[in-house]
Formats: sequence, structure tokens, C-alpha cells
Amino acid sequence: MIDREPDIQAALLQHTSEARMILEGVFVLPDGHGINGEHTARGADGLIVLTDSDGREIFQGKNLLLSPAMPAESFFTVPDVTIGIDFHWQRVQKQSFRGSLFLSGQSPTAFHLINIVPLEEYLGSVISSEMSAGAPLEFLKAQAVASRSWLVAMLDRKKTHRLPPPNRQDEISVWQDVNDHEGFDVCADDHCQRYQGISRIASENVARAIGATRGVFLTSGDQICDARYYKCCGGRTDVYATAWEDASFPYLSGVADADRPGAPIATEQDAAGWLRSRPDAFCNTADQNLLQRILPSFDLETLNFYRWRVAYSRQELEQILRARSGIDFGTLQNLEPLARGPSGRIFRLKVVGSRRTVVVGKELEIRRWLSPSHLLSSAFVVSVERDPDGTAQNFLLEGGGWGHGVGLCQIGAAVMAVRGFRAEEILAHYFAGAQLRKLY
Repeated sequence: MIDREPDIQAALLQHTSEARMILEGVFVLPDGHGINGEHTARGADGLIVLTDSDGREIFQGKNLLLSPAMPAESFFTVPDVTIGIDFHWQRVQKQSFRGSLFLSGQSPTAFHLINIVPLEEYLGSVISSEMSAGAPLEFLKAQAVASRSWLVAMLDRKKTHRLPPPNRQDEISVWQDVNDHEGFDVCADDHCQRYQGISRIASENVARAIGATRGVFLTSGDQICDARYYKCCGGRTDVYATAWEDASFPYLSGVADADRPGAPIATEQDAAGWLRSRPDAFCNTADQNLLQRILPSFDLETLNFYRWRVAYSRQELEQILRARSGIDFGTLQNLEPLARGPSGRIFRLKVVGSRRTVVVGKELEIRRWLSPSHLLSSAFVVSVERDPDGTAQNFLLEGGGWGHGVGLCQIGAAVMAVRGFRAEEILAHYFAGAQLRKLY
């Protein structure tokens, strides 16, 4: 386990050929010269070329590190950062960051733009980016511990070799994790943790949550917990293997998001009854005032997250499947869930067509195949409307939850905080058996 605060390398832009940046305060070049103001970096012939606002070249090299002369006062702004990549809330934002700026060449014409920042300062932005900075303090403290734990556990996991998904004929099993990233620790988007810079730090509560939990981690045995989180479980949390490789962790066992235990989803009949109803749960809230307190503005565009419906004509879904999977299934005949986790999330789905039949997993790949962006979750039941000769005409997906469902349910945790639960109790609910330890 660690015993000191590490620096984090967060990629703001990946494999970009050009980046604009505005240096607010003096940043120091490798040769010791200080620069500020607006600059542009371009990839050319395997080098990074940095020019000032007048187009004058001031640096050329494979990599470039720009360090703030006065870290507490200086920051830099990147005008064109894409957030929510491939999700329905994707957009471009202007974002500002403290810390160093590292441009790392990756190809003859492309580079990564990376922010190097101490972990605790990084967390302040993550918490404010993931949820509203006005959320309840006890929730923010729980989120801080979960985010910190996941991040350091992930950095340790990146050091180990990971086997590729075991794909078989007519079965495609895909999952994405930070091990897929090379050349930096984390990206700045939902693939890892939302990190939108100092522009998202707008609350004294966030600073209090970071300070109160500084160096505190969830642990299991002699390991820091891989403490995953997401927006809304839909009433039950799930287990690790529904979303990632076939592994299990005792603190990610799947729990009812309620005061009372509840049975996991075990059959298709269970799934239908569960997802076509609205059972009581911490995350089952329609309190608009509460949601405005805890959700960032662009997440407020998605309020039907506890239970939702998506309807497609057969032809529409065929086109989506062809575009998203690269497979021509012919006439789509059926979608058959083959395996679900305890929350009802499907992690093996059979797509039956006249030309091809393929089993797809895991949960995020299923969500990706069945939507122009992503479904909110893979917890859904399928209804098929057929004509008299049995040909499918329309597909209805009735679902619940938002995200992979493993670990901490952010909306449920925020509701628990409003109801008076302390951060320690919230973490104990979602990460059963895990212990809190202060490591630095």
C-alpha cells in the first residue's frame, strides 16, 4: 500500500494533432525560459511544435513539459475539451487546470495533452465533476474515499498483465478499463473519472470533504479496494464480473439499495417483475430539489434514470446494430438475455438474425450495440411485437438504472446522506466488509 500522496497524470486530450492552450501566469519551458498567454501545439514529423499567439515557434521536440512558476497561482485553460465521449451528453467545454502541462508525442502527427497534478487536488475536481459541488457533505466524503481508492487500486492494477477477453466463434466479449490507456494514468472523461479542472470546484463542501478524508482509503485485507461507482443502480447493485473480467471481490457482492435486504434477480421472470415496477430504493427518487442539488447540469437532462423505456422499429434497430457492431445480422429476429447479474444487468445477450447470430457481452458493449450512443444500463427486459407470420416489427426495452451498477450508487448515496447517514455508513452499505484506513 502507498504511504505518500502521488502525482496523477490525467490526459485531457488524446491522440490530438493540435491543441490550443492559454497559460494564466508563467509556465517554465525545459530550457528555463518562462512563457504565458495563448499558445498552440501541433504534431509534425514526429515532433511537437509550440508557437505563440503571433505564430512564432518557441519550442520543438518529442515531448514538452510546462511547469508553473507559482503552482498556487498559475493555471492553464484548454478551450476545446470534449466530455461525455460517445454518450448522449457529449459536448465541448472550455476547462481550466492547475499543475503541470505535459505534451507527449505518440505518432508523427499526434500527441497526448496531460495534466500532472497531486492526487488530492485532482480529487477536488473529480468530485465536483462527477456530482454537483452543492451535494450533501457526507455524500461528498463518501465519494472522495471511493474515488481515491479506485484511483490508487487502478494504478496498481495497471502494473499487472491483463489477458484479453476470451472471444469465441459467434461470441464477442468486450470490456473497457483503464488498463487500455497507455502513456498516462487516467483519462479525464467517464471512461475513468470525470475530471473537468478548477472550473468545476465551486463549493466549500468539496474542500471540506477532501480535507476530512485526506489519505483515507477503503481496504480489504492488505489491498486497497477497487471501489467502482456510477450514477444509479436501479434498486440493486451488481458484481464486478458483469462489467469486467471474470473476477470477484468480497466488497463488491451486490446489495439491495434499501434499508432492508432483498433477493437478487435470478430468473427472467424476476427481471420482468423487477424492471416493470418501481420498488422502494434509496436511488428511487423524483425529488427535483434534491436532484438539482446533487447532479451536474448536463446530467439533469437525464431524469428518467430509475426506470426507463426505449422503443425501436425492427428496421431502426437493425441499422443501429449494423453501425455499432459492424455486423450485418440480416432481418433481426430476437434479442435473448442469456446471463444477468444480481441487479438484473445483462452481461451475455444473444442477438438473433437471419444472417448471423452472435452472443455479445459484457454490459457496456451490450449498451453500446443497442443505441446510437449508449443505453443507460444493460438492466432491461425485451418485448417484441410480431406480425401474424412471426416477423418482428418492433422492439421495446424496459430498463432500470444508469451505469454499470458495481459499487457505490451515487444517487442512492446522496439520498442516504440527506436522510442522515454518515459517510462511513454509506461506504459500509455499498462496500460490505471493507475497512477504512488512513495511509498518508
